[in-house]
Amino acid sequence: MSNYTGPKIRLSRKFGFALTPKAGKYMENKPHPPGQHGTSKRRAKVSDYGKQLIEKQKIRLQYNIHERQMTRYVDKATRMLGNTGELLVQLLESRLDALVYRAGFARSMYAARQYVTHGHLYVNGKPVDIPSYQVKVNDEIRIREKSKKLAVFQEAIRTSAPPPYLEVSKSNLSFKYLYLPTRDEVPVVCEIPLVIEYYSR
Repeated sequence: MSNYTGPKIRLSRKFGFALTPKAGKYMENKPHPPGQHGTSKRRAKVSDYGKQLIEKQKIRLQYNIHERQMTRYVDKATRMLGNTGELLVQLLESRLDALVYRAGFARSMYAARQYVTHGHLYVNGKPVDIPSYQVKVNDEIRIREKSKKLAVFQEAIRTSAPPPYLEVSKSNLSFKYLYLPTRDEVPVVCEIPLVIEYYSR
């Protein structure tokens, strides 16, 4: 299954969080789910499997990744020592596109992915154009010199509010990955245990 490229606003309303700034503005006026029954307070009862499926879809959408990639991340987290849910979030959050978004260099995860593939990013001084590239603690990421004056980066950085695990230099358009974050520090809207349960079936 490929990455979803349909209307982000409809998906944002369905799952209850904004996938893009445009979706966020729209949801201020229409916070309820789409469809004729969206405003209804009575919602159909969801099975345990249904809940797991919803949470799995939510996390995939927030990181903009394929089902195949998601399966690989869960398998990897399961084989590592420690809390599988926490490890899964750390693996996903260490993706280059995710950190570019968190640092405030992009207005959405979708834009961050595009900027990486278009060659705007350097990791430790070397160009990297793979969105899934796993950034390591203490790695330094910066916008390519030629790209620094582009309006998309200048506008995005103005309103950025990076998390504590990133040290961002707004003037230099660069950041450092300080440490692997805990689940509580990662602003992902998802019940991770249900995601793990879904893939454990």
